[in-house]
Amino acid sequence: MSTPSSAPAIPRTAVVTALALVVGGLAVIFDSTIVSIALKTLATDLDVSVGTIQWVSTAYLLALGVTIPVVGWAQSRIGGKRLWMIALTVFLAASIACSLAWDAPSLIAFRVLQGVGGGLMMPLMATLAIQQVPRGASFGRLMALVSLPAALGPILGPTIGGVILNWLDWHWLFWVNVPFCAIGLLLAWKFVPHDEPSGRARLDLVGLLLASPGVVGVLYGMSRVSEPGGFGRLDVWLPALVGLVLLGLFAWRSSRRPATALIDVGLLRLRPVASSSAVLFLSGAALYGSMLLLPLFFQLLHGVDVLTAGLLMIPQGVGALLSRTLAGKLTDTIGARAVAIGGFVVMGLATIPFALADATTNLWWLMAVLLVRGLGTGAVMIPVMAVAYVGLEREQVPHASLITRLAQQLGGAFGTALLAVILQWAVGSSTSLGALADGFDVAFWWAVGFTVVAIGVCLTLPARPRQPADAPAGAAGAAGAAVKA
Repeated sequence: MSTPSSAPAIPRTAVVTALALVVGGLAVIFDSTIVSIALKTLATDLDVSVGTIQWVSTAYLLALGVTIPVVGWAQSRIGGKRLWMIALTVFLAASIACSLAWDAPSLIAFRVLQGVGGGLMMPLMATLAIQQVPRGASFGRLMALVSLPAALGPILGPTIGGVILNWLDWHWLFWVNVPFCAIGLLLAWKFVPHDEPSGRARLDLVGLLLASPGVVGVLYGMSRVSEPGGFGRLDVWLPALVGLVLLGLFAWRSSRRPATALIDVGLLRLRPVASSSAVLFLSGAALYGSMLLLPLFFQLLHGVDVLTAGLLMIPQGVGALLSRTLAGKLTDTIGARAVAIGGFVVMGLATIPFALADATTNLWWLMAVLLVRGLGTGAVMIPVMAVAYVGLEREQVPHASLITRLAQQLGGAFGTALLAVILQWAVGSSTSLGALADGFDVAFWWAVGFTVVAIGVCLTLPARPRQPADAPAGAAGAAGAAVKA
């Protein structure tokens, strides 16, 4: 049996494919995080309430939820490269339309179209890159590239948005996507290998009618938690409950007919896929939940504007960039479990200073802490995403991408909603700096708690990914080895 050190090298084709896909993927991730800090500006400029303009983000999120479950089927029908370019073209056209929107309803409608394009692209990016990897290869270095947009988007997006809103108007929030999309289309056309459709023509319509509304129900419910009443609101718990029931029915039905299922949930019986999905749920909660807290912490407690809050977040992005290459190499050599645990430990320890901070805490100290936190954040996703594909056959890769993407998406929605409610509960009706500081302290301690739970779940990750050297990656024996590792 081979070890990671003797595994074949990642081919140049896979690396070039990943780089070409990352350019387009950056547009999707940056767009969602850039817009999140511009809602107040959009409400003012378009002369609507904050509740109305919130649908600019909510509609995009729900369109993602509707679209993601069909990616595997669509790829089998028209081929991965063709689907990627269609989705990127849709996102490009929608971005231009958003920049030309004349009122709030038109902007919301165009954001739905953006969500459709983005929902197709995000799971497909990992799938197309992983499918270029030969038998027995390790995925760590490749995932360091593929996961780059997901890691940097929540960190650098608010910074870019703050810069744009400081010197330009809101229309440029969407024009910034255009060069990413245009260059991404050119690179995809030239460098992403052409793949033929697999011929799986039938759409699991019943599965679609269960999965997409189920995901939408959960995401919609979580998006309403920040409103007064929190989890007790009817428009929070009812759609979330209905969504969970629909997803449960989908999982039960799909497990009984894996060959025709929209998403093969039977892959969750494999330890790497199951443990990776659980950790990605928690990492999504910790990462996106903290992305809600950190800009608000700087703006409300330290009185900085949107631009300054965005600039204060830059050290975290720098830290994430610095740790990625090393994390990829370590994943391939010592295994996913140790790297993921180390990343969460660093991430949790670097969140504690914010749980102890107040309005007088030195900003330079907090920026240094964010640099360290970024090191942990950048290291977490790579091993967790890489291990999900160990031992899978080529046709199973799209399903694993969908499962892990949905886990991270739902985790992010849950973490953001929970921390928003905790912050509101801790602050109460008081507007004093002391009450705000106490509220943020409680919320950040909960964020630390997410990382502690994630460390415990990381113990279920395979210690060292292994695949037989004499069998194709994804053969039954490889899957067995991955489960036992």
